[in-house]
Amino acid sequence: MPDTEHEGVSVSQLLLIEYTQVKDEQKARIGFRDNLLYATFAAMAAVIAATLQDPVRVALLLLLPPVCVVLGWTYLVNDQKISAIGRYVSTELVPRLAAGTPPRQEGAVWAVFGWEAAHRSDRRRRSRKWLQLFVDQLTFCGASLAALTVFWATGPASTTLLAISFAECAATVGLAFQITVYADLSTGAQLPRTE
Repeated sequence: MPDTEHEGVSVSQLLLIEYTQVKDEQKARIGFRDNLLYATFAAMAAVIAATLQDPVRVALLLLLPPVCVVLGWTYLVNDQKISAIGRYVSTELVPRLAAGTPPRQEGAVWAVFGWEAAHRSDRRRRSRKWLQLFVDQLTFCGASLAALTVFWATGPASTTLLAISFAECAATVGLAFQITVYADLSTGAQLPRTE
């Protein structure tokens, strides 16, 4: 497919502009996602510190699960969008841009945005993804469940707080399930398509 021009701008130039835009969005989402981990750790520290200052106020631990679920869900959504951008570049932009490049010469290999696939073909990728799944589960769900366990173990609580704790447990389990579903544990350089 020849690289046609429309009002002085070629299709390849438009695709490169789109690539730049989606990669800028991906970069911004990566920074935001990573900062959510620090926000979660800060919230954990604040809740635990407040609880340790006055052990009678153990009900403060019920603040931790909603904070972890909200921050964990936001982390998960951003992580999914980051992966979706990578898939879009690899499955949509790369083939369209490659179609506009000159034919391959004998012995020459054209790689359009080769990093999009190359970084997924590392043989240690799967073990890193499993470790990341463990860290995500521990950070967003493990801390919440630990706080709930301590709350339940401290003895009698009001019926309202007990009901709230069970709702928080259900939300945490739901988040744990979603984190596992979106873990992207595939091994190959081929990116799965999104629905």
